[in-house]
Amino acid sequence: MKLYNTLTKKIEEFTPLNPPNVAFYSCGPTVYDYTHIGHMRTYINNDLLKRTLKYLGFKVKHVMNITDVGHLTGDDDRGEDKMEKGAKKTGKTVWEVAQFYTDFFLKTIKKLNIEYPDILCPATKHINEMINLIKILEKKGFTYETKEAVYFDVKKYKKYGALSNQKLEEKIKGAREEVYIDKDKKNPADFALWFKRVGRFADHTMHWDSPWGDGFPGWHIECSAMSMKYLGETVDIHAGGVDHIPVHHENEIAQSEAATEKTFVRFWFHNNFLMVDNQKMSKSLGNFYTLDDLKKHNIEPLAIRYLFLQSHYRSIMNFTWQSAKAAQEAFKNLVNKIIELKQEEKKLSLSKTDNKKIEDYKEKFKKAISNDLQIPEALSIFWSLIKSDLTPSAKLNLIYDFDQVFGLKLWEINHLIPEEIIKLANKRLILRQQKKFAEADSIRKEIKKKGYLIEDKIINNTLFYTIKKI
Repeated sequence: MKLYNTLTKKIEEFTPLNPPNVAFYSCGPTVYDYTHIGHMRTYINNDLLKRTLKYLGFKVKHVMNITDVGHLTGDDDRGEDKMEKGAKKTGKTVWEVAQFYTDFFLKTIKKLNIEYPDILCPATKHINEMINLIKILEKKGFTYETKEAVYFDVKKYKKYGALSNQKLEEKIKGAREEVYIDKDKKNPADFALWFKRVGRFADHTMHWDSPWGDGFPGWHIECSAMSMKYLGETVDIHAGGVDHIPVHHENEIAQSEAATEKTFVRFWFHNNFLMVDNQKMSKSLGNFYTLDDLKKHNIEPLAIRYLFLQSHYRSIMNFTWQSAKAAQEAFKNLVNKIIELKQEEKKLSLSKTDNKKIEDYKEKFKKAISNDLQIPEALSIFWSLIKSDLTPSAKLNLIYDFDQVFGLKLWEINHLIPEEIIKLANKRLILRQQKKFAEADSIRKEIKKKGYLIEDKIINNTLFYTIKKI
């Protein structure tokens, strides 16, 4: 498999450190607010990567963090803790906020048919691991302490900036003055490993004892500590959004490699932004959408998943209600095609399958997904298959095979037509065969009122019907 590596800025042949096992870490949500469509795109793309790896024969161990402490409103130590901000807004405790939005996130990914990680690890359950990692960095001389925090001294890590291609001098020069909250902080690129419960954080609700005093961890240290605990000191693939490249992921690399003197991540996998009507998503613009908002527009979760299949993960994608509704219609058409194939498969005696064509489709599909996850191309191959002259049985087998990657739950479509509708359709077919067309048409209208459309077909001189959802 070939995959774009943000660290090397090129597409490379992916081989895990210990084949066929893949150590896969993905940045999870900061659970202070609702999971929105921007998050959905990232997690669906991560899921597509994971499903592709498994489809190609790799064994994936997937770890995802839940950030429930330490993430400030500014990724570079500016602002207030996001969890505290969420608590103030809702009138709940930070612990209640964390649980509520974690549950919302998990419900969202379930509806989108995103596979759960093997290990889901909240930051607040791994404070000791973070403290121990900070101790190692301290012992190796990479930290310094002020009255307010323990910082990582980025000047002591010589490769800082390799991921974002930004030189440290440029980063320091371009930093805003407001970064200098702590007057004893050496330079703005240094990042907090541990915040003390003093000054602006004197009343911080979440806090723990540590060698540096009562306080709480910085955001960046959690991913290093938890990935090392569950996946080892070197990770095969680390996934996240492109917004994490310049700060969060640079800091992860610096602290991890300073501690272990080993490569932290071999392949960095980054999803690009989702725009909404060509604007950045924000609540102030009123374009911050959750699954509940989509439901109000009669758009199913799996239709949104289908929409995201149409854009490559490294491309900026623009969400509009028009594109979402088009995806809903396309997904409905796909469902109806599969219902039709299922009915044809049951009713027709069909010729021998062309095995060469089946293998050709499999090879094309595999080639697309193996080439830096070209999912839009794989989707095109998928539709070409549906329109081909392969037998219904062969088509269905390939559809279900390819859906191991797409994750559209197409195998469940067999159960979508209620028994009541099938009985009415069979009764109508008998009436047509008896040339009682008026009575048959009356049943057709009854079926339509119940939300289904019935169509007659003649294949191989055999009359049968297909049912579609309206």
